[in-house]
Amino acid sequence: MGKLYQRMKPFIGVILLQFGFAGMDILSKVALNEGMSNYVFVVYRHAVATIVIVPFAIILDKKTRPKMTFSIFAKIMLLSLLEPVIDQNLYFLGMKYTTATFATAMSNILPAITFVMAWVLRMEKLKINSIRSQAKIMGTVATVAGAMLMTLVKGPVIELFRAKGSSTPELQGAGLTLKHSIKGSLMITVGCFSWAAFMNLQAITLRTYPTELSLTAWICILGTAQGAVVALIMERGKASVWSINWDAKFLAAVYSGIVCSGFAYYIQGVIMKDKGPVFVTAFSPLSMVIVAVMSSFILAEQMTLGRVMGAMVIVAGLYLVIWGKSKDYKSESLITDEQTTQAKQLTESGNNGDLIPCHGVITINASNEGTMTVEEQKRDKGNQIKPSN
Repeated sequence: MGKLYQRMKPFIGVILLQFGFAGMDILSKVALNEGMSNYVFVVYRHAVATIVIVPFAIILDKKTRPKMTFSIFAKIMLLSLLEPVIDQNLYFLGMKYTTATFATAMSNILPAITFVMAWVLRMEKLKINSIRSQAKIMGTVATVAGAMLMTLVKGPVIELFRAKGSSTPELQGAGLTLKHSIKGSLMITVGCFSWAAFMNLQAITLRTYPTELSLTAWICILGTAQGAVVALIMERGKASVWSINWDAKFLAAVYSGIVCSGFAYYIQGVIMKDKGPVFVTAFSPLSMVIVAVMSSFILAEQMTLGRVMGAMVIVAGLYLVIWGKSKDYKSESLITDEQTTQAKQLTESGNNGDLIPCHGVITINASNEGTMTVEEQKRDKGNQIKPSN
């Protein structure tokens, strides 16, 4: 039972993450529809995350936190710029121009982008003659094609669960203009590139700074500061955009800060240590389904046939990538098991006084007692041939 739980923990973690992200998308869209600035929203959510995460990091990582170096701090600075600032601002801007369902569906291209970046950084293996590598390539191409299909093709409206159309045109999938769709999809796509870079850099940073809570705390602190600078510049110092009441805006900021900006970074870091960045992003279609169902009731959003088809193509491409990755995990597991078995056999043989197999060539020389390697034999022969003075 314990082994089963250990195996299932990464899957449970990423599934909970997707439920958390789905709730964030719905609440964020409500707050944005009420006029909240996306720049201010990003600052508030990371400020909340900082307040929640920092005490845990100080207490729990006190004995295990490694020394901060300039190289690690530079990576954390870049991490806090990539995801908390660039990705989230572009994602929420794209959501403003489209819908929560559209934005969530478009973000499914993230695993393919993450895989390409991981391959460029040599964190992923790619062999053209391998079936699993071909699946990864085909899946990556399919996700891009699906994103283009979602953006450019509309088709008839599909109402989920007989959802009634909203009186606000911008909330309806059918009411989106092609111009808004293209603008929103471009923003979300660029945001996904930034998010993929964040995921890969987070995996690299954890090698030298393996304390997930402390890393999360630093990202939230620096993300809040950098986001505040961006918000002040983009909003031109307007004081009114920073006002917040006990409404959907406040709820969205608190929920997103605690669930999606705080503990999400931590959970991602824990899972990423064992499974890698591609695995963490593999379950994003679950969030899309949850958002599609919830938004039909809460936001009265409508999906068109073109966007449904595009989402299906993206998901199909995504799971081609995941299928290729699953084969990699099996291969790595087999190699690890074989190495462990061999090491165990060597240890047991050594303890029992038996001969221990060795890849080096060992020969017995009649003129000397014991064993000699080939190199030692050559040196010995040279000494014997060398004329004496």
